Amino acid sequence: MLTLRSTATMSSGYAIPLLGFGVYKNDDNVTCFKSVTEALRVGYRHIDTAQMYANEMAVGLAVKQSGVPREEIFITTKIEHKDYGYERTLQAVEESLERLGLEYIDLLLLHEPYGGPASRLEAYRALSVAKECGKIRTIGVSNLSEKHIEMLSAAGLEVPAVNQIEQKELIAFCRAQSILVTAFCPLVRGERNNNNAIQYLVKKYDKSPAQIFVRWALQKGVIPLPKSATASRIMENADVFSEGYVLSAEDMRMMDYLDEGKAGSISWWPYTEE
Repeated sequence: MLTLRSTATMSSGYAIPLLGFGVYKNDDNVTCFKSVTEALRVGYRHIDTAQMYANEMAVGLAVKQSGVPREEIFITTKIEHKDYGYERTLQAVEESLERLGLEYIDLLLLHEPYGGPASRLEAYRALSVAKECGKIRTIGVSNLSEKHIEMLSAAGLEVPAVNQIEQKELIAFCRAQSILVTAFCPLVRGERNNNNAIQYLVKKYDKSPAQIFVRWALQKGVIPLPKSATASRIMENADVFSEGYVLSAEDMRMMDYLDEGKAGSISWWPYTEE
């Protein structure tokens, strides 16, 4: 049975917790610090941040003051395309380590497909070097399509261990490449809470819409990264492992049919980038 401490093994050999805590738009450092502190208190051990979120320092401080041993906490951060390019990316890695106050980063991702193939390849090459130096344990990507990942392989670079995406269409490709999928916006920012199908499941399972979405992702073999700054919701989003709470195969299929493709995309749509 899955628990809040359950993990999956990445191609790098390291374990990643199956439920993460996202901090996007927690760009007020006090709010971010409090939310990460609460998440660690209730049992989350996977925190997902990014340079773009402007809260790495607050995340690092919460980790340091949590009382939880560093080796038990999995930290993901990401480098945005303005910092792509070999030398600039190496510098960006050092800047993230300094802001986080950590000796190593568990997972570092290229955040986006922008910037063009050349700078993206050089940025990923820099991540590989930083990994060899022990500054990063695992490297991956976010919002990259099949084409972008194939470009990395064609250049002789290692296949990303993780792709953080929103697109269901990419899951099969990633699995064929032994790439784990993490999911940003797993709660669809609350925009589908009143959907008739979701409300039917809310009543059937006596769970919140967020708990329905998180459980669906877990059963799909995807690692969700729900975000909240409210203590009660932080706990609620993690309360999806109780005995007997499993979405039926029929209900899983019903949720699959809710996918709206590009029209329903909350954020990135990587297929249009070269």
